[in-house]
Amino acid sequence: MTHAHPSFNRVLAGAALGALALAMTTGAHAQKALDKLGKPEGQVDIVAWPGYIERGQTDKDYDWVTDFEKKTSCKVNVKTAGTSDEMVALMNEGGFDLVTASGDASMRLIAGKRVQPINVGLIPSFKNVDTRLQKAPWHYVNNTHYGTPYQWGWNVLMYNTKVFKDKAPTSWSVVFEETTLPDGKSNKGRVQAFDGPIYIADAALYLMKKNPALGIKDPYELNEAQYKAALDLLRGQRKLVGKYWHDAFVQIDDFTNEGVVASSSWQFQANILKSKNQPVATVVPVEGATGWADTTMMHADAKHPTCAYLWLEHSLNPKLQGDLAAWFGSVPAVPSACKGNKLLGDDGCANQGFGSFERISFWKTPITKCASQNNACVPYHRWVTDYIAVLGGR
Repeated sequence: MTHAHPSFNRVLAGAALGALALAMTTGAHAQKALDKLGKPEGQVDIVAWPGYIERGQTDKDYDWVTDFEKKTSCKVNVKTAGTSDEMVALMNEGGFDLVTASGDASMRLIAGKRVQPINVGLIPSFKNVDTRLQKAPWHYVNNTHYGTPYQWGWNVLMYNTKVFKDKAPTSWSVVFEETTLPDGKSNKGRVQAFDGPIYIADAALYLMKKNPALGIKDPYELNEAQYKAALDLLRGQRKLVGKYWHDAFVQIDDFTNEGVVASSSWQFQANILKSKNQPVATVVPVEGATGWADTTMMHADAKHPTCAYLWLEHSLNPKLQGDLAAWFGSVPAVPSACKGNKLLGDDGCANQGFGSFERISFWKTPITKCASQNNACVPYHRWVTDYIAVLGGR
């Protein structure tokens, strides 16, 4: 694939949740889910990550819209959004039926009454969704479904196999602390870190194992002392990192030409580097990994509810799920998509993290009210300003 690929826009999802994390309002009425479908309204308007709703324009092999439009007479209109913040803002403005929301946006949409409960009885394929996702906490609240799972993925440790030889790294310490790598040279200036504030959670995840006395139970729920420890670790890391990454394609070049040998990454970059015969591999270290899971949710005031429900059903078909996973480097929400898809291949799901679900701490918005630390956590707007300071060497 030589064209610009969608995945790098996801990086911005972590980058600027900011004050929106606090803008959780509560509406006066509890909405009921639709009880039956009507006549298709002729269109459906979707806010989506780039690359999530493809109609074959970028690559003719990747098209899951044309068929749907023919079958249902619902024309699909897509507005792409590059960040979770943008998605929340667009849903607040209205005029859309559906959104493909990550876990750091979905809870804000539910709390703000921007999305409506979903009647899974009107979505026959819901029963085929991965049982690990059917009642996941980022879309299933108070015994109510607020969407259908779409795709998920992890933030892995990618490393250069020539440098690490037969000693694959087992810990995130290779990017957080100065050390001598298997090739006899220091890691200083040869490692990268992600430049979005949500990366503070990666530092916290490492500290959960490295320093259990801190008492971190959830990397997105940090009290003042735990948060300070994470920032101190990141300030130390600042001295090792030659350059932070957020664009997947720039990172691919950094591993190819700039001497970077270890970094947090996505399976997407590793897949492309391997296709170019570059010496890279990925691992989920002993501490686990952070990750993201996306849910297609329906606007509280959706103008085209029947077409929206028809899309929700369509979005769970195994062909679409497998094609999308191949395109995005993600994992399908429907396990049957993992077999017999020529674009994904029979090893695609395993390579992209299917078996490591329990080891992933999925993105969510840090808020003050947090169960694991007595409702005394550092909220997200501080993550934003403090991480910018860390990047600036302060």
